[in-house]
Amino acid sequence: MISVRNLDYFYGQKKALNHVNFDIDAGEFCALLGPNGAGKSTLFGMLSGLIASKSSTISLAGHDLVRDRKSALASLGIVFQQSTLDLDLSVLQNLKYFAALHGLTGRLAHRQIDKALDTLGLRERILEKVRTLNGGHRRRTEIARALIHQPAILLLDEATVGLDAETRSNITDYVHELSAKGMTVLWATHLTDEIRPSDRLLVLHRSSLLYDGQTSEFSSNPEVKFLEMTKNTE
Repeated sequence: MISVRNLDYFYGQKKALNHVNFDIDAGEFCALLGPNGAGKSTLFGMLSGLIASKSSTISLAGHDLVRDRKSALASLGIVFQQSTLDLDLSVLQNLKYFAALHGLTGRLAHRQIDKALDTLGLRERILEKVRTLNGGHRRRTEIARALIHQPAILLLDEATVGLDAETRSNITDYVHELSAKGMTVLWATHLTDEIRPSDRLLVLHRSSLLYDGQTSEFSSNPEVKFLEMTKNTE
């Protein structure tokens, strides 16, 4: 569902990604673990088409990001680390606006918005302006927005930054449930308590992919000290 080959990227003389390769299967929950500055946001920028590299190849839901950019990006739902909601619009207005950007109108838009609201527990907040919401409900709104067009792949870049432990846990549970229902998820974080033993795990460190495998098997890996180093750090 996600396939990347030879991901390399420089910021000036600094290498942000160093020959990163991986595949994520359909319906898989894959955690991307790494400390701040490891290259996670750069990787997400490349997957979402915001950053380009001539030497890299990215395929999303079977569509090459260069040759079939429109179809590739249409398969994505994205939640970035920094909020992109309009603070002066209500939850419902934000969702309607995003639905329209994807060409969803009328009954179809209404049905998809209702589904997203119910999935994320936002029904009672639909008329509230986003700026009045707490951090947890803002994140839920962003996830709801990312699901409106029924993407095959959901990308979340540090989606729980700045939230309390209970809210982080609730949002992590929501996204795992989406994966259990068949959605492919790439969840970037630097907090190990957001990752479950059954999750697929990619560890990014100093621009390189340090580990690719099951989380439950990582404890026996020689690089386990990295996991302890990043545990519960902000």
